[in-house]
Amino acid sequence: MLWGRAAGRCEFAGCNKVLSRSSVTQEQVNTAQKAHIYSFSADGSRGHAGVAAEELNDLGNLILVCHECHAKMDQHKDGGRYTVELLQAMKAEHERRIDVVAAITRGMTSHIVLYGANIGGHGSPLNYAEAALALFPGRYPAEDRAIELGMVDSSLRDSSDAFWTVESDSLGSKFDQRIRERLVRGDVAHLSVFALAPQPLLVLLGTLLGDLADVQVFQRHREPEQTWRWPANHATQEFQVHEPGSGAAGPPALVLALSATITRGRITGVLGDEAAIWMVTIPEPNNEFTKSREQLSKFRSLTRRLLDKIKARHGQTTPLHIFPATSVSTAVELGRVRMPKADAPWRVYDQVNQRGGFMPALDIPRGE
Repeated sequence: MLWGRAAGRCEFAGCNKVLSRSSVTQEQVNTAQKAHIYSFSADGSRGHAGVAAEELNDLGNLILVCHECHAKMDQHKDGGRYTVELLQAMKAEHERRIDVVAAITRGMTSHIVLYGANIGGHGSPLNYAEAALALFPGRYPAEDRAIELGMVDSSLRDSSDAFWTVESDSLGSKFDQRIRERLVRGDVAHLSVFALAPQPLLVLLGTLLGDLADVQVFQRHREPEQTWRWPANHATQEFQVHEPGSGAAGPPALVLALSATITRGRITGVLGDEAAIWMVTIPEPNNEFTKSREQLSKFRSLTRRLLDKIKARHGQTTPLHIFPATSVSTAVELGRVRMPKADAPWRVYDQVNQRGGFMPALDIPRGE
């Protein structure tokens, strides 16, 4: 019963070692030890004062551990820092986690998608293990490796025109080979997307994902620790939409001023003084504004309605100029809400400090 409750793994917090095989040769062997929380003998570690003799071998007083952790917790007569309360908490947490994981059904699997590209002079630090942790407890990985869409060891940087051509072509090709074909075959039902790349490429990734499959997009959080997990407690700012005046007759621009403030002059410097600027912002733009899945849902709903409104005013064939200063997850979601056959062609810009401001990065044409 103890082995089953622990799923054959060491219950000492932070260990979780598999106890059914050798960690050296990988041969099948039982390396588990049945340890007492209150000691079996009166002079053992932590003692057993006040505990009935018949309760000492009860399941609640036993914890499954490896030899190393057993020796560690029993090295002092009084238990030292490994108190009864601490070991009971370790046991309860481990067995609770096993219950959660074991209760997950096949329908709760998700394929992890990693997409990274160079941002300025920095590469993209993505890894499968960190992404997999972010899925629990709602879902768990469908495979023991991620579907990777990024280029490996690219020497190109986003300040060069070649970067956008090479990266967008590579992303489209890998998406077709590694995701679209599997979706057609029915091999993939749900995708969990983890992406760190320049925002035009994130928008492009979103347009590729579209509504092909059930997709959940994750956000990288920096505070209070770096993680992909959604915070349990969060405060969010409401989105605000500023529309252009009726006299604005220039090219339409959709500005996402969410992670940073974007002044009107930065847009008119590219499109001219008559640009019709549609802006989505929040009261205090900042890098950490995306805090929940519900917030992403509100963003999708808002931008879909806004795109329809822009199309009604400027026409279906007039190119829409996209200027994003937003989070990675909202950049992907912006692409996902695009309707290829119904929406106008997009030109997406990137802020390039070396070249003095926003520069055209990618064109996303209308679908046929």
